[in-house]
Amino acid sequence: MKKLRIAILIILLVLIADQAFKIWIKTHMMLGQEYNVIENWFYLHFTENNGMAFGIEFNGKFGKIFLSLLRIFAVTGIGWCIYVLCKKNEHTGLVISAALIWAGAFGNIIDSAFYGMIFSNSSVICHNCVPSMLFPKDGGYSAFLHGKVVDMLYFPLFEGHFPEWFPFWKGESFTFFRPVFNLADSSITSGVLLIIFFQRKFFNKNKINN
Repeated sequence: MKKLRIAILIILLVLIADQAFKIWIKTHMMLGQEYNVIENWFYLHFTENNGMAFGIEFNGKFGKIFLSLLRIFAVTGIGWCIYVLCKKNEHTGLVISAALIWAGAFGNIIDSAFYGMIFSNSSVICHNCVPSMLFPKDGGYSAFLHGKVVDMLYFPLFEGHFPEWFPFWKGESFTFFRPVFNLADSSITSGVLLIIFFQRKFFNKNKINN
């Protein structure tokens, strides 16, 4: 099926780019270290998280295993949906969107499932500290399904203060966009936004599939 080949190609491209970028960050930077790519707009900022997309935490050993298993269950379901969409010759845009979501979810699964086993622990910035090592002699920093997700993309587009009449955070400072994320998160977000913006086109059965 042509559309299935397209989906597989997109998944492979996203996974290769995501993992190559994460491995480079992990082995060349220390926690908290950042590079100013575009002045006051785009930074590479190395951080890790135990939880979900955009640095949302899901703490505790049980929570970590639960989240990892939930991710595996989700990508299994999405993978089956991609196959069904291709078999039914659904809109190509819908297949691409699902492939982006699957690739992003699986990319973060790789981190949480295997990074603890194949990397040494990352160090915070300090004198004589070195970045994490891939396949260290003494083994990784954690067990299967207990790895941390690598994040590095930071876009602090602007800063400001909430107005005094604003509930809960009145007068407090804020930064937009504060969360640090990775290519896998971007892939998931792109897939979801494509479905939202083009849902009429994707799900209109009166139109010929593209």
